[in-house]
Amino acid sequence: MTQSAGTPEAATPSVTTSAGTASSPARLADDTAHGKTTIAASVVQKIAGIAAREISGVHSMGGGVSRAFGAIRERIPGGGTGAANIAGVAVEVGEKQAAVDLDLVVEYGASIVELARAVRRNVITAVERMTGLEVIEVNIAVNDIHLPDVDAPAEPPAVASARVE
Repeated sequence: MTQSAGTPEAATPSVTTSAGTASSPARLADDTAHGKTTIAASVVQKIAGIAAREISGVHSMGGGVSRAFGAIRERIPGGGTGAANIAGVAVEVGEKQAAVDLDLVVEYGASIVELARAVRRNVITAVERMTGLEVIEVNIAVNDIHLPDVDAPAEPPAVASARVE
């Protein structure tokens, strides 16, 4: 292993896990005389996704394409499990640090700036508390705004009188 400018080279390269990647090698989170603990990047990805969805004002996650693929995947038997289901969440995990990228759809009327702060704070707190990894950044991309009138069901058609009695 080589060293440059006095900093040791990382023993293992960082891993990027996106919504479309199911493989996630484990990373070192704790190494003691009694053993070591590793946490898979997909675990960090799930924690970040759940923490982001906990914030009021987040309608859904992922861009239009990833949401469409997610809906299709849920209908396929066995397709509803694994890291590939975390639409809108990408993580980069090292041995001691993690970075998170989120794609959000927010509810109309929510302050995007305040929502982003709350999501960022909740994701950092959850990932650091549950994994012990230092979260160095949480990047948030707001891809869409959910309008409540768009998803409201249309008025049911008036019931016509029965033609056959």
